Amino acid sequence: MTTNTGTRVPNKQEENKHHGFWYDLFRRLIREKPLGTFGLVIVILLFVVGIFANFIAPYGMNDIHLIDRLKPPSSTYLLGTDQLGRDLLSRLIYGARVSMIIGVCATALSEGLATFIGVVSGYLGGKLDMIVQRFVDAWMSIPGFILLMTVMSIIGSGMMQLIFIIGITAAIGHSRVIRSAVIGIKANMYVSAADAIGCGPIRTMIRHILPNVMSVIIIGFTIGMGGAIMQEASLSFLGFGVPPGVPSWGSMLSNEGRQFMEKAPPLALWPGAALTLVVYGINMFGDSLRDLLDPRLRGGIGRYSLKEKSVKKLRANLVDR
Repeated sequence: MTTNTGTRVPNKQEENKHHGFWYDLFRRLIREKPLGTFGLVIVILLFVVGIFANFIAPYGMNDIHLIDRLKPPSSTYLLGTDQLGRDLLSRLIYGARVSMIIGVCATALSEGLATFIGVVSGYLGGKLDMIVQRFVDAWMSIPGFILLMTVMSIIGSGMMQLIFIIGITAAIGHSRVIRSAVIGIKANMYVSAADAIGCGPIRTMIRHILPNVMSVIIIGFTIGMGGAIMQEASLSFLGFGVPPGVPSWGSMLSNEGRQFMEKAPPLALWPGAALTLVVYGINMFGDSLRDLLDPRLRGGIGRYSLKEKSVKKLRANLVDR
């Protein structure tokens, strides 16, 4: 496209090329995936609330006001108080920090181990792959939550213990997904060309295999974060999670919510609602990323159905002619 002065005006496709991959991904997420955008907003809010909990919370997480115990929502306590007079809103905000730390750290550990196991096993193959995959089969046959409770009962409660146990247990099962992607990429010509010119296995895995499975890793991270938060809440609900005194949405449901929900229903309502909303938002965001990053699903099913309709219509016109 040119103007009267002879200067060329770039079209929209050429302008988008200069913005890069992440700009295009974010733009398509907003335009094509409203639920994914809603999930991204929830994730951002979780991070903001967790990082700035000390400044956002109106009270300390363990500030006790016995004279105000089991108070309904008011201007002083926006969501009411628990059986010890602690502000429910403040404890929800500090609980978001616990969920954020455990969700991010446990998922990062899980994806790191799963990537290492999946890439090495899928690329090298042979006896190493067979031994690793039989170990993965044996591990996946054990009920995951029973294993988590057993280990936590042995090593004791704590945030670091939760991060390591949740991260390691989730990594072994997810490594199979990454291994499958590596096996598909290994059959491409550029991997054979890299081997032909003398690239070693480590260089080939880092330079050629790993960048091409990043979409699988990103999707696994977003979806795995919601699962890690749910596992932490479940363990804290049963008393195997964070230590007493540390506010967690799961422990709030177990201690205050389960014991005093008849006298003060918000004690069970708000922690459950916060947990549901956060996990739902993370899953919607991860599902939208999968649709946008997977070439087979890019653009969603609706776009493919429209293409199929247009192709059928074109064929019908050709037949009529």
